[in-house]
Amino acid sequence: MSTTATKDLLIELGTEELPPKALRKLSQAFTGGIVDGLKKAGFEIDAVESFAAPRRLAVLIRDLAGSQPDRDVERKGPNLKAAYDDDGNPTKAVMGFARSCGVEVGDLRQQETDKGVWLVFKATEKGRALSELIEDIINQSLAKLPIPKRMRWGDSDAEFVRPVHWLALMHGEDVIDAEVLGLKSSDKTLGHRFHAPAEITLKTAGEYQQTLLSQGFVIADFDQRKQTIKQQVIDAVAKLNAEAVLDDDLLEEVTALNEWPVAVAGEFDEEYLEVPAEALIKTMQDNQKYFPVMDGPVADTASKLKNYFITISNIDSKSPEKVKAGNERVVRPRLADAKFFWEQDQKQPLENFNEALEKVVFQAKLGTIADKTRRVAQLAESVARELDADIDYIKRAAILSKCDLMTDMVGEFASLQGVMGKRYAQVAGEAEEVAQALDEQYKPRGASDDTAATTTGQILSICDKMDTLVGIFAIGQKPSGEKDPYALRRAALGVLRTIIERQLDLDLKQMISLSAKLLADKVDASKVEREVFDYIVERLRAYYLDRSKDAAITADVFDAVSALSPSRPLDFDKRIKAVTAFRELDEAKSLAAANKRVANILKKSAVSDMAAIDESLFAEDAEKDLYERLSTLSRTVEPLFDTGDYEAALSELSSLRDPVDAFFDSVMVMADDEAIKNNRIALLNTMNQLFLRAADMSRLHQS
Repeated sequence: MSTTATKDLLIELGTEELPPKALRKLSQAFTGGIVDGLKKAGFEIDAVESFAAPRRLAVLIRDLAGSQPDRDVERKGPNLKAAYDDDGNPTKAVMGFARSCGVEVGDLRQQETDKGVWLVFKATEKGRALSELIEDIINQSLAKLPIPKRMRWGDSDAEFVRPVHWLALMHGEDVIDAEVLGLKSSDKTLGHRFHAPAEITLKTAGEYQQTLLSQGFVIADFDQRKQTIKQQVIDAVAKLNAEAVLDDDLLEEVTALNEWPVAVAGEFDEEYLEVPAEALIKTMQDNQKYFPVMDGPVADTASKLKNYFITISNIDSKSPEKVKAGNERVVRPRLADAKFFWEQDQKQPLENFNEALEKVVFQAKLGTIADKTRRVAQLAESVARELDADIDYIKRAAILSKCDLMTDMVGEFASLQGVMGKRYAQVAGEAEEVAQALDEQYKPRGASDDTAATTTGQILSICDKMDTLVGIFAIGQKPSGEKDPYALRRAALGVLRTIIERQLDLDLKQMISLSAKLLADKVDASKVEREVFDYIVERLRAYYLDRSKDAAITADVFDAVSALSPSRPLDFDKRIKAVTAFRELDEAKSLAAANKRVANILKKSAVSDMAAIDESLFAEDAEKDLYERLSTLSRTVEPLFDTGDYEAALSELSSLRDPVDAFFDSVMVMADDEAIKNNRIALLNTMNQLFLRAADMSRLHQS
């Protein structure tokens, strides 16, 4: 086999059906490991194609050389003086060096440097053949795959996520001899388990994908297969004059379950549509891997579920009606279960499920879910009064908030918590805002999810998360590293997003303090109040910097505001926006530098923040002008600061640039006369205090 020509390299590992939810990650890791191994070995990598299907992981690297490139080797030996003795004979040092290089002393070269002459060994090391290296590279890649638990099969010592059955390893048209996981390499692959069960011989590595498609009934490319499935589903529902619920996670899983996908539309009895759509959708998606069907756009809340579904068959059946009938027969008992749960749960009022919550532990040291519910209710009432919200709605929503956890439906589908609470409350005639709040208490469920829309839902969401945050911190289980079992990062971000995005004027420190008091019978949470506050504010940093691409919010702007430790997120947000706008002004750079200079002067000064300014001590026009400008501006901006209009206030303060620059150009602050010096420091402090009503401008970068 030629070791110089560039040819396509194919590596395919054939297996039993791989775990569908892990398939993409396994494929990416396998490909990444192969590419990294080849690069470390000195190979140049151009185009890389990755393939993943239920029974295979494969990598195709285009135009790969048959061997490593030759490389120049240079080793530095002993100094010339140390290489020979007084009689000119080689010393042990140089002989040992020559021996380690595999040459005679006379073959070494001399190299002059600014530190003298040294003996060196120079040679060209010939690159090793790809065929000598690839086995180790494959094995190293497989060893690093993210597989939590490996298995053995037969009498082999090999371990992998599933039993392996074949290994195709080719460079161009040539098979590379190797052994991986107990398998000898070949040019053979297998196609679809039923459509093409016989071995398929690959002529060249580059024809792998097309050969599997034309002879093996396998679409090997994961994304191509995913797009094929998506389009088949869209085409199938178009015939029904409807739209499919194309959940991406389900689409990924279905793609990982099928090699030769064929969409089949099925139908179920309309009587099941009496069950809430969320429950039917969940059972179709989770249990059957079906795509549910809506009568209109999925994003439109007015769209309703239809009594159809789309399933993806891994076989192109000659009797599609039998496939359709089989799936309809299988889904029927699942839907019947959902209908039974829905009807059974309504045989008692939702509130009655509270009794069972007395026995369900939230956290051993923090009590039951019933205990948590009572704490949240008290905290929510306090917040509701501050926001002038409907207390009756809050009380009712809090009482019902966790009841659905004990229903049969949520017992079957845990992810429907809140959703089913809302549905049971609606059918029982509860106020719509109360019903909505039972679902909204869990919002936002993720980074892309909206915050709660109703005031009752917003309050319940904030208070539920706050109780969890304070309680878990109090028992010493705060997040560490990647570990966050109680999802406190998400909870903190949820509190912040709800307050800021829904414009709620709430004080974090007050809520944390009250939450700590409500936990007093379980744990002393007062000791962690500051820690919880700091943790939430740190999440606020992430909130702003994650949005920085759109909002141009920088780390120094955040630091300038957080230095003042504002405890109201809505107020914090106003300051952030104001400082961001101020930073864009032409005057900002000069004033930020001045504030930094003033901050350094004040640090070294013993002058009190309350020190009065004595106009009679002004000796320079520049200090008089600055004082007059500050006096005028103070009357203008103080009311703006008081009402939280920071942007307008800072815009006014930007007019200080010229008088401040003039002051520093012509006034010696640290005058010999103590009274004059202290008076000038007091003047600068007055300016500093005005800016500090918004943020610590000395922290802004001046670049």
